[in-house]
Amino acid sequence: MSTKGIGYAAGYNVFPLCCTYRVPECCLATRINAREVVVFGDYEFDCHTGELRRQGTTLKLQPQPAKVLSILIERAGGIVTREELTAQVWGSETYVDFEHGLNFAIRKIRTVLEDDPDQPTFVETIPKRGYRFIAAVTNPATGQEQPQVIPAAGMPTRSPARRKILYAGAAIVLAVIFGLSWYHRNSIVGPANARQIRSLAVLPLRNLSDDPSQEYFSDGLTDELITDLAKAGGLRVISHTSVERFKGTRLPLPEIGRQLGGVDAVVEGTILRSGDRVRITAQLIDARSDQHLWANSYDRSLRDVLSTENEVSEAIAQTIELELSGEARTYLASARPINPEAHDAYLKGRFFWSQRSEPDLKKAIDSFQLAIAKDPNYAPAYSGLADTYFYLGYAWGKMPPTEAMPLARAAASRAVELDPNSAEAHTSLAMVELTYDWNFPGAEQEFKRAIALNPNYEWAHHAYSGLLISSGRPEQAILEARKAVETDPLSVPARNILALELMDAGHLDESIQEDLKTLEIDPNPTHLAVIHSRLQDTYGRKGMPQQSFEEHIKTLQANGVDSKGIDEQRKLYAENGWRGIHESDLKSALANWKKEHWHFNAFMIAEMYARMGRKDQAFAWLNQCLALHSTMMIWIDSDPGGGFGQLRSDPRFAELKRKMGMTS
Repeated sequence: MSTKGIGYAAGYNVFPLCCTYRVPECCLATRINAREVVVFGDYEFDCHTGELRRQGTTLKLQPQPAKVLSILIERAGGIVTREELTAQVWGSETYVDFEHGLNFAIRKIRTVLEDDPDQPTFVETIPKRGYRFIAAVTNPATGQEQPQVIPAAGMPTRSPARRKILYAGAAIVLAVIFGLSWYHRNSIVGPANARQIRSLAVLPLRNLSDDPSQEYFSDGLTDELITDLAKAGGLRVISHTSVERFKGTRLPLPEIGRQLGGVDAVVEGTILRSGDRVRITAQLIDARSDQHLWANSYDRSLRDVLSTENEVSEAIAQTIELELSGEARTYLASARPINPEAHDAYLKGRFFWSQRSEPDLKKAIDSFQLAIAKDPNYAPAYSGLADTYFYLGYAWGKMPPTEAMPLARAAASRAVELDPNSAEAHTSLAMVELTYDWNFPGAEQEFKRAIALNPNYEWAHHAYSGLLISSGRPEQAILEARKAVETDPLSVPARNILALELMDAGHLDESIQEDLKTLEIDPNPTHLAVIHSRLQDTYGRKGMPQQSFEEHIKTLQANGVDSKGIDEQRKLYAENGWRGIHESDLKSALANWKKEHWHFNAFMIAEMYARMGRKDQAFAWLNQCLALHSTMMIWIDSDPGGGFGQLRSDPRFAELKRKMGMTS
């Protein structure tokens, strides 16, 4: 990252205390008592809190514009230079684009005061110098007007010849500055109009506390800030899964932007939690040029942490001149104070949930239930609880679907009831409708509602693409999966579903390329078995048996099979081909079923029998899955070239779909 013109030390961002809103300097002056308000026109301004009111109605004015207004009022009648304003509002050590910040503050003040810059009533622009507050200011406690500052005496007169030289020199300097400014804005970062920023990533907020156990808190707030910004229409916001890769990184921001699919801007920040207080600092940076666009710091109670996040989101949206949708504005304005203990428990729950292991999912349930106990009306906790029960019953745990899914449905329904505008809640409900109730129309309606509420919610696009492929709409499924990858370019699950759907639709070469790209992006051992297993199938469909078998070996190695087991597999293949491999896999699956009676094993056994052409056994096990209400059953009509594709012409297959409520 460039260090030119900003305070950057050892790769860390530093936010001084002066960024935090505090009592304006005018309140410290003897002219106005800090406990009083001043009046001008129809407006009242509380110098202590920075609140602006008009005829009893509080008007929204962010901390920095409020501070600029307080300084102008304190110097009413006098010129306050731009340099003075930037020094007093941001300080010499604050890292922010002063020009942009001051212009935004003045523009916001004029908007709130309904002041015409060409014929001002309150704030007058003094060209090339600064601003002057021109309205009469009254102290209501005394009924007297605030004394106005007398403008300083003019500059000493100079000779006409000297003035001509100075004017000529100034003109040259201004021309050079204007030229450099135009070149910088147009050649490096694009036009000054921030509408050029159409994509954005929020890097993991850095935990400044000495307690590593607080990482869940900074991770959770990062995710919530992403969610807030993602609700804005017309802005692509990268999902948490992808940005998590850059936690603690020292990569230059332009390189991070490139890896995230060429995002235009990046949000960086820090979290410092102490007792019942939290300080959030954030800065917006143009990822293409490393130019700082905006920065601020917020010191708040934990009860107000969500409204603080909304402040950050709205300030960023205003900085890039993004038009928020009506629903997004309603959402950002509706944040209510929360129970800090409930929010804390919820963040812990999401942290455990993201780990996906069965022990962590059980910890997540405890955390979400604690959050609900602390605040029974806290919708996100119900959505988190629904997602956790879903995973336990789907494939990441051994909870029977008949136990897990009704609990997931109840929690998701409660989340939607409490917050109808939550994309997460609608997606949670859609997952149960799809995988357990087999209600494809109802699930599709919920997915579409979730995407309308949050066009950047990767999981909604991801899961909706699964519904589309399961209901025989492969090309639509691929389009939806691509949207998930656009939002979460470094997410292995998002790329997995895209590669799977490309394979199922017969785009075999493209599927292989997608899998190879995923292996390059994230060679994490956790994902290797899934990717190599799919490559095994894809190469098999392409008629490349040797490559398919080598991917099978890589799948076994990723699953921890030792060299002796690998040698046995090679021997089986050499003697009996794939039939020998399938017989061995079937034997292992039947042993697992006998031990666990898990619906996932039953589904795998059915597919193995189908691949081997043993239709009677395949249908027997599929009916077993039906009785168990296996969440895997939605996949029987996808994968036309795989195992179940060999059953489609059998009348029993149509009957099975009819029992599930799927169209033939």
